Amino acid sequence: MSGTIVNNITRTSGTIAPTTGGLSWGSDVITASTATVSAGNGYWINTTSNACTVTLPSSAEIGDQIILADYARTWSTNNLIIDSNGLNFQGSPDTYTVDYSTAGQSLSIVYSDATKGWIPVSDDAVVDAPVEPQPTQGIIAYGYNQDTSSRTSESQKISSSGVVAAVVTGVGSTRRYGAGSSYGGDKGIFAYGEGASNLNISNLVSNTGVIAADGSAVGTARYDLAATPFGAGEAIFAYGYGGGNLSLSNKVNSSGVVAADVTGVGTARAALAGVRYGTDLGIFAYGFPDGGSLQNVSNKVSNTGVVATDTTGVGTARKGCRGASYGIGKAAIAFGFTITYVSMKNLVSDTGVVAADVTGVGTGRVNLAACGYGGDKGIFAKGGTGGGGLKMTNLLSNTGVIGTDVSGVGPNNYSLTAANFSFS
Repeated sequence: MSGTIVNNITRTSGTIAPTTGGLSWGSDVITASTATVSAGNGYWINTTSNACTVTLPSSAEIGDQIILADYARTWSTNNLIIDSNGLNFQGSPDTYTVDYSTAGQSLSIVYSDATKGWIPVSDDAVVDAPVEPQPTQGIIAYGYNQDTSSRTSESQKISSSGVVAAVVTGVGSTRRYGAGSSYGGDKGIFAYGEGASNLNISNLVSNTGVIAADGSAVGTARYDLAATPFGAGEAIFAYGYGGGNLSLSNKVNSSGVVAADVTGVGTARAALAGVRYGTDLGIFAYGFPDGGSLQNVSNKVSNTGVVATDTTGVGTARKGCRGASYGIGKAAIAFGFTITYVSMKNLVSDTGVVAADVTGVGTGRVNLAACGYGGDKGIFAKGGTGGGGLKMTNLLSNTGVIGTDVSGVGPNNYSLTAANFSFS
């Protein structure tokens, strides 16, 4: 018997049916932005002019093999993106992003089973791993409404293209200086804040952007804190002011349950920024201890929710700034107050390194809201100055560029917060 055993098909006699050995390589080089491939074949992928999304077969047998090769050594410029078409890739569902970006790389994948799906077996570099999808929509809520001179619980959704919708009647206790984060992958949560007194309530946001009624109180009531996602669908609220400067934290599990206080690490402070970086990490940065001096320290959050000690700061110390993620694993922290209202930004790398100040674009302001949109972009919304609340927004591109002011809708709000939701 000769040939390669593909799927252990047995004849009635019990002998294994052979097939022709080797993979078939076509003479054509793929240059399009999309391509559909079949098992038992090798493909040259030329991304000189554009990235290429390769769709794998929708069904596969154990041992099916496909090879993809970087024809022009340009995958580092324009990536190869794999759509696993309903099957798992290295154990991750096809909602995850599989993005290869190494110049000159060749990728040999073999189908294992329904659990792990397609697995790279090439001895060439295949270090790029699936990336958890990021929420595509946002929601800004609560804060202080300058138009009515009162705290509010109103909200406004942000579409996957960065458009801010009209105001929706509020749900939950009116308050300001709370914090928000995504959790569970495609849902959000708002928690804590200042109402008639310091609060420790929370409000969950569904994957369609519906805000729920106040949830049970957990942890120390406080305001002017920050939050960030981490790990696999978890979040963490940390720092703030509650009868004194605080450095404690409260984790949120992937079901939206807020845990009890955990003794804090790092400089106790309020009016800081929190944002996700990398694929499953977070960072808190800047802030102001009441009665102290403005800070430019940062504290990383591990993928298990452990807050690290202070990292010596980079950039101008300030308070009231906010952070938004962009691209793959990067973030920007922008705006705030020093001795004046500023629009500077500091980019955060996918390893959590905070870069030096970059001169900002747009109106300098403090106590604004920020979140992601479109899966790889961000938005900074509203905020305040000495003249009161504002309603403009500034979009953050997937390369970290903050755009000019965009005319806003709804009330002039500040001391509000934002969260992400939805994969669509």
